Amino acid sequence: MKIAAVDSISVKVPFTFGGAPTGYGGRNWTTNNILLVRVETDTGITGWGEAFCYGCTDAVRAALQAMIAPIVIGRDARDIARLSRDLQQSLHLFGRYGITLFALSGLDIALWDIAGKAAGLPLHRLLGGAGQATLPAYASLLKYRDPERVAERTRQAIGEGYNYIKLHETEEAEVRAAREAAGSDVPIMVDTNCPWTPEEARHMTLKLRQYDLHWLEEPIFPPEDFAAIAQLRGETGVAMAAGENNCTSFQFRDMLAAKAVDYAQPSVTKVGGVTEFLKVATLADAAGVTLMPHSPYFGPGFLATLHLTAARGQPGALVERYHMDLEASLYGTLIDPVAGAFAVPDGPGLGRDPDPDVLRTYGS
Repeated sequence: MKIAAVDSISVKVPFTFGGAPTGYGGRNWTTNNILLVRVETDTGITGWGEAFCYGCTDAVRAALQAMIAPIVIGRDARDIARLSRDLQQSLHLFGRYGITLFALSGLDIALWDIAGKAAGLPLHRLLGGAGQATLPAYASLLKYRDPERVAERTRQAIGEGYNYIKLHETEEAEVRAAREAAGSDVPIMVDTNCPWTPEEARHMTLKLRQYDLHWLEEPIFPPEDFAAIAQLRGETGVAMAAGENNCTSFQFRDMLAAKAVDYAQPSVTKVGGVTEFLKVATLADAAGVTLMPHSPYFGPGFLATLHLTAARGQPGALVERYHMDLEASLYGTLIDPVAGAFAVPDGPGLGRDPDPDVLRTYGS
């Protein structure tokens, strides 16, 4: 079964989240952006993947078409591990992290979708899991910088059935507002997105510790300063989470060796796809660290995360969902939790192909 074609579709779906537009990289988000990777085989099976693309869609798309597609056309679509290794080796000159790995991730996810379809099995069954039909969700609130709005959205998410809340805030007032709105029984996580020096992080973590954080996520810049995160973890006693910015298992190896985190957060659309995610999972298990995938996505990366989490059968694993209202969904209501839990798709491969009507309306 040969790879016959590789192409991409940029999908941009408007959304609301109860706050003013926010974002990073000099751009405010008004749409949720998804870069789909479509792989066609000479046997007629088509696989779908997702490459991380927030703020960098054009660059990732160019890497996929100009660097990756020429290498893989004509290769065996079933030889996923070798393709992953060969691509990483062939393209290492252009960077082992970032844009190149984002594009590679999208291809890899699509190849695993093809593998599941060829076998007639959902991805989680192909990977050895069968016992979880649903997975607990957590609401990942966007950044508000407003205590009243944070409290309001926290109450709304709990009312919708979420039992875990994550904030994207960096000030004590917003965290306090969420804790007061949630009460003492709902776990609260805080993702700060790498804002502080080690000393600033120590000061802020000690201030936030009183709010009983389930974890504090990426408190230090640069994110690969694992020694500083480990020191912060040891000095404050607050559980640390990181890994969404890590690419390849080697960065996770170093992070785990530093004893930096309680929760390792590989992102399947960034880390190198399903193939590399599985390597990270093995490292986390060996280190006694809980795997907690980063997955604020609404495309094939979200479905892949559901399958990977279900395949592991790990107690306490949660699935992230941006707390936003989308104008349309590639997968209908599959992206919406019911009673605080997501249904695990049971169709072959990723379990669902993108809605062609949504692609026609929002894709390019």
